[in-house]
Amino acid sequence: MNLLMVSDVYFPRINGVSTSIETFRREFEALGHSVTVVAPAYQGAAPVEDRVLRVPSRRIPFDPEDRLMQRRHLLRLPELRRERFDLVHIQTPFVAHYAGVRLARELGIPQVETYHTFFEEYLYNYVPLVPRAWLKAAARRFSRSQCNSVDAVVVPSVGMRDALARYGVESRMEIIPTGMDMERFRGGDGSRFRARFGISPDRPVLVFVGRVAHEKNIDFLLHMVDRLRHQVPDVLLIVAGEGPAQAHLRQLAARLGIEANVLFVGYLDRETELLDCYRAGDLFVFASRTETQGLVLLEAMALGVPVVSTAVMGTRDILAPGLGCVVAEEDVHDFADKVAQTLRDGPRRTQLAGEAREYAEQWSARALAERMLGLYGELV
Repeated sequence: MNLLMVSDVYFPRINGVSTSIETFRREFEALGHSVTVVAPAYQGAAPVEDRVLRVPSRRIPFDPEDRLMQRRHLLRLPELRRERFDLVHIQTPFVAHYAGVRLARELGIPQVETYHTFFEEYLYNYVPLVPRAWLKAAARRFSRSQCNSVDAVVVPSVGMRDALARYGVESRMEIIPTGMDMERFRGGDGSRFRARFGISPDRPVLVFVGRVAHEKNIDFLLHMVDRLRHQVPDVLLIVAGEGPAQAHLRQLAARLGIEANVLFVGYLDRETELLDCYRAGDLFVFASRTETQGLVLLEAMALGVPVVSTAVMGTRDILAPGLGCVVAEEDVHDFADKVAQTLRDGPRRTQLAGEAREYAEQWSARALAERMLGLYGELV
């Protein structure tokens, strides 16, 4: 099968969408299929990439990390009509959606779209002057319209499918989360990471990995640390990632007086530094309200790091069996108390770490790629 994936975001921009595209692409190619990715041009992208078509793009004022593809350049790419593609898989709802739908119709081939982002709980972070209720209603209309314009919608969780059904989406919906390449999450040296940043080997460490953005609810984690330090005075929260909320979070940490309990380490190389960072943690903490899946939870689990997290949307699916994790309410007192209890109970953490590794194995990238190919096969 010759597949075309169109996305408004891709590496070197690091986020869950980029990771999902690359994971499925790698597995599809290993299974003998061909994949071409159309994505924005970024500074720092490799000058030549195998089967990646970069489209001239412009900066987005309110989100400087991302780029907006120029649609006219995308539609003029000669490779799109020179090759005989079997299916278009749209990965994002902006230029990629409208260009992908148009290309699929021109080429007479099916179109699938993955709904990665829970926009109802996302947009108000970036358009603060518009009433939240209006933005939520607009996100529902926007999502319903786009999802009903394609042949099938892929969602990564039961919660996301149910939300789209409430919006009035009538297109076929399939729950296919992004799988884990377990071989990439077997290393990591937590002691090396601690030594690099001058963290004592016996200091209690919490780790958050993800885009440092408002919708990730990192504010809540900082308030939780403010509460937790009264029970665990030397606790340290490591925040790994970059994003538009960085300055705000540093200011919040200073305002709460917890600067000595929070360490912002920025972007880390996924193949080496990030694994070390995960392994440096006694626990992985997470409280995002907008995750359609929550891959970072599985990454932490695969490395044997127990998780303390709220269970909302996609994270609910991962945490439902209760293996390798402690589920907390989005309540500073409840979350802090559960973190403190787990930090103090070494045997319990050891048990959770073993469960976490075993459970993460169930989320195999190969098995989920085969499920996606099964969907494609029914549409082609």
